[in-house]
Parts: sequence; structure tokens; C-alpha cells
Amino acid sequence: MNLSIRVLLLATLLCSFLNPGQARVLRVDVLSRTPLAADSMHPAYEKISARVYFAVSPSDPHNKVIVDVDKAPRNAQGEVEFSSDLFLLRPLSKSNGALLLEIPNRGGKGLLGLVDGGKGDPANDLELGDAWLLRQGFTFASLGWQWDVVDQPGNLRLHAPIAYENGDKSKHIRGLLRDDFTPFESGNEIPLGHVMGTRLGGTEYPVADPNDPRNVLTLRDSPQGKRITVPRKLWSFAHTVDGKIVPSDRFLRLDSGFGPGKIYELVYAVQDPVVAGVGFAAVRDFVSYLKHDPAATAPVKVAYAAGISQCGRFLRDFLYQGFNADEANRMALDGVLAHVGGAGRGSFNYRFAQPSRDAQPMSSIDYPTDIFPFTDLPETDPHEPQNGQQGLLDAARAAKVVPKIFLSHTSYEYWGRAAALIHTTADGKADAVLDPNVRIYFYAGLQHFTVPFPPQIGTGDRQSQQLPSPLPIRWFWRAMIANMDAWVQSGEAPPPSRYPKIADGTLVPLDKLAFPSIPGLKPPADNTSGWDLDFGPNWRAGILAEQPPTVVGSYPALVPQVDANGNDQGGVSLPEITAPLATYTGWNLRSPAIGAPTMRTAFLGSFVPLHRTAAEAQAAHDPRQSVAERYKGYPEYRAAFEKALTDLVKGRYILVEDAPGLAERSKQEWDWITGYKFPAQ
Repeated sequence: MNLSIRVLLLATLLCSFLNPGQARVLRVDVLSRTPLAADSMHPAYEKISARVYFAVSPSDPHNKVIVDVDKAPRNAQGEVEFSSDLFLLRPLSKSNGALLLEIPNRGGKGLLGLVDGGKGDPANDLELGDAWLLRQGFTFASLGWQWDVVDQPGNLRLHAPIAYENGDKSKHIRGLLRDDFTPFESGNEIPLGHVMGTRLGGTEYPVADPNDPRNVLTLRDSPQGKRITVPRKLWSFAHTVDGKIVPSDRFLRLDSGFGPGKIYELVYAVQDPVVAGVGFAAVRDFVSYLKHDPAATAPVKVAYAAGISQCGRFLRDFLYQGFNADEANRMALDGVLAHVGGAGRGSFNYRFAQPSRDAQPMSSIDYPTDIFPFTDLPETDPHEPQNGQQGLLDAARAAKVVPKIFLSHTSYEYWGRAAALIHTTADGKADAVLDPNVRIYFYAGLQHFTVPFPPQIGTGDRQSQQLPSPLPIRWFWRAMIANMDAWVQSGEAPPPSRYPKIADGTLVPLDKLAFPSIPGLKPPADNTSGWDLDFGPNWRAGILAEQPPTVVGSYPALVPQVDANGNDQGGVSLPEITAPLATYTGWNLRSPAIGAPTMRTAFLGSFVPLHRTAAEAQAAHDPRQSVAERYKGYPEYRAAFEKALTDLVKGRYILVEDAPGLAERSKQEWDWITGYKFPAQ
């Protein structure tokens, strides 16, 4: 071999070593490109729809944590291949060097529309809203990470491999799966998979053997209530097609009909588990590719990931399971914005994982979601102290890849997502210390997602007893993104954490909640706790053999204490809380029309306006001070509103440029609330 050939081979090997990210992303197939023209409002961008192809080595220590990756079929190089759908907005000029990666919720693109007020997938400049994100110069992307996304146009999906014994496709892996649901109306049939309201949140594993004796259907009245077995002869795996009942491996039928407000739980036999955990590797390796491959589709210097709800939990689990170190031990995500994920993680990296499952008051109960550890720094499990201390960031800290982290929550998460456990000890007795790289922001009075103003009672399983809370999250998101970018790129510390604490009395057990006696508005009897579950001897390794699991114990989650108006204390408060015209809670009860009226409605808070005058409040036996007693008229209210807003801007919880728009909303709220007619009790 001559010298020139040897030099060429050495250079090739050196490049491969220095740029392993290029080997992990095999290729990016661009499916379409759409220019978004530049003008005074919209900088020049290009919208790209693509599919990203990956390969991982099961023997690499960074990948061994992926459950069943060693059982997936391999290519000629001994690697496991998979792919993800990609949505990308690439700046053609004035890039700020930062990637904002949206972790899509059940395949949907929503963050761009939420933050900029336009469409989540803009077809042209007119659908960009005010283009705030684009004007900052961000590269924006959304990458499929979830295998069970419903196959609908526009959804972003992870195309993951299936595991077999020894990777042999003729040798199926079998097990048990669990499906639970609470109907909001009577009916005879329901699809397998995660039903969310009137739609399917996640596709299903089909039943492997309809006659397997392990297939069991039960019903109960409450999450921890006694299960009653439904006789096997009364139900079947069947579906009505063209008026005829036919066998189906993807539908459950109960001849007598499912009753609203009842919790039904099906345990059934399945086979051919999807290697769901490669979704973590997809995010890790795509980010590494953009940061380190000069030929990447959209090169960036730093990367932030934003996830809402399910995707906030995904990011918490991403960090916990050690995926922020790429295969070259470099930091993948420089910043993480995990919103309304509470104390949860999820069914993301297990055999027969169901990523769409969450944890709601009346469904997705006792899934591996709100499980220990909860805090970023190590803590002791009071149920299993022999296991030593564990924390969410242990793996990232060991690999020296701890990113900057914002954990943000609304009032709902303290009632429905055990949020207090991220900043208290697991026994609920003391405040926990935070990692210096972590900020926690509690947005008081908001619910899990924003609804338009004025609010209306929802449909389907979101029919509630009170109007939902309409407080907006948009302005907080813009400030968080700007603060994260400044923290990472300029070293400018973000606003301090703000959340309720045990030490100052703003965080309390539920039985210590001093909620005022507002007519028709009584707090629920419970809130969501963390759970110590046992799915069988190997469940910590990702094999959930026991279904349903044994509930070993719970971890108490405290709630924010309230003021005389019933509004939460200890958080970042919009002017609507500081200068109130209403009570905004983190809970709402189910309408009697959908059953179980004493139980909480998933995701919703309550909104109850103040009475206009003292006489009206007295007649209604409402202890809250009326609007007229607080303010002489709108000008005085507007002054109080703007003072509270100024404080938020000074604290950098709201951007200066967003304050006028928020202030203008005060007139709309004043007019509607002062004209509100209370329903008859």
C-alpha cells in the first residue's frame, strides 16, 4: 500500500472518529421544500418536510439502556435501523445559531402556533402569526419520537423496529398489556389503545390470541376501587362493520354496553413488541447531527428541546435514562424546557411500551408515570431506602452533560400531575434543594392547556361543572425561550425559581387547604399522588410482566395554599391573579352528564367570576369581595393590572414587547366578567 493511500485511509478513519454523529444519522431524505418569503414581519425561512434515517449499535454503552434493542433485526454492520418524520424551519439569513426542537405531542405540531399565534405547520407567511420565533433567528424543528402515533396526515411518527427472540422474525415475543378507559357516554364498542375524549391518542397493540385465558375485563367506580370481573361470555374482541358484528383484534365489545363514569380495564395477550426506546436515541442523534456535522440539513451551535405535557415527561425521562450524552460523550441538548409534565416520566422505554398513556384522574391509572425518583438531585425513596439515593439528573451528572433546565407548571399539575414532588422530599415533609442548572416556574391559576376567552364548557370527557380557566400561557413561553437562549449563549442567569414551599406555608397537604366557602365550588376530595408500583421482578429493566401492577405505596403530593379569593399562592402570577376579577383553580369536577361527578376532570381548572356588587355577593352567600368593592371602575382596575404586569416585566417573566398585548386583554376580561350572569344554584 503506497503512502498516499495510507494517508487517505487514515484521514477517513479520523473523520469518522471525530464525527460519529454523521454515522448515526444515515441520511435525511427531503420530501418537500417551501420558501417563506422575507418582508418587514417575516425573515427569510425555508420549510422542510423530511424523513431522518438512523442506525444504532446495540453493543454501544449509550444504547444498551434501550429495552429490547438487542432483539431487533440488524443490518450488515450489526446495527439497528429506524427513522423519524421531520418538520423543519431553516433560517436563510440572520440565524441565532440555536435549535428549538419541539417534542411533538402524539405526533402533533403545536408549539410554533402557541408561541407565535399562527399555525403549527404554516403553509405561507400569512399563517406565521407575528413570527416572533423566526424574528429571533431560531432554527425550529419537530421530530417524530413516538411509535404509536395515529396515522393521520401531518402527524410526525417514529418508524421503529420490532423485537424478536434473538432477532429472529420467526420467534415472537409475547406478553400482557393493559388498556383502561372511562366512557363519557354509553356505547357497546371501544378501540384498543389510548382513548382521549373523542379521539384515539395512541394506536393499539392488537390482541394476539382472543381466546387466551389471561384476557380479563374488569370495571370499578374509582381509581383505587375494587375491580369487578366482567364474565368472559359478555364481551368479545369485535367491531360493527356495515351493520354486522365481526371479529376484530383491535376493538373491544361489551354486549350490555359500557356505562359512563365507570373505569374499565382490559388485560390482554399481545406479541411483537416495538422497540419504543429508540425514540430517545432519535432525539439525541438528530440534535448531535445538527450540532456537529458541517453538512447537516440545518447546522446549529446549541440546541434546546421544548416539550408540553406528555413531551415534558418525555424530556424528564430522556435526562433520567442518560440520553443527553451522545455516542461521543458530548452534550446533546444544551437546554430543556419541560412544561406541565409534573413529576412524571412515562411508558417510553419498556417492552410493549405505550407512549401515549399518561395519568389522568379516571384513566391511564397505575402506569409507569409518576414513579420515583422525582427531584433533580438525589433523594431517598421512603418505600425502598435500601436502594440508596437517586435523582433525575444522576446519569447526566455522571457524564458531565447536565443542561440548563426549566420545569414549568400550572395549577392543574399540583392536582393532576403530582407536581409538588419535584421540589419536596418524597415523603412530602420538607422542601428539596434544586440543582443550580434547574429553575422551576409555577404559573398560578392556569390549567394544563389554554382555552380561548371567554371560556365555554367543553364537550366529550371535558364536560365539567365549572367554566375552565382561560388564563394564557403564550406570554410565559416567549419569555422562557428568550431567557433560556440568554442563559446558554450569553451566560445571563434567568429569573429565579418561583413555586410554593412548605417552609413559608404556601405548599400544604390537601386537608390544610383553606379554600373559601364559594357556593357551588368545593375542592375535590383528593389529588394525584406519586406511586410505588410493582410490575414483576424485572420491571426496572423494562419488562412489565405483572398486569395490573401491585400498588406498594404512595408518595404524598402537596398543593398550593390559596388566598381569600381561592387563588393559588407562591407562584408567578398574571395580573388576573394579583388584581383579581375571578377565582382560578387547578381543578374542576366532572359534569354529572358524563358520570362520576365527584371526580376531577382531566386537564381542566375552574374559572368563577366575582360578583359585581356587595349586594349580589351577599345574596349568593359568596364570601369573596365583589368587583365594585375592589375597584371604582375599569380605569382603577386597569391601573392595578398594569402595576402587576410591570412587576412581571421587571422580573423577566414577561417580555417587554409583550406587555401591551397582555394589558389590552384586561378590557375584554373586565367587560365580560362584569356582565357575567351566574347560573342558578
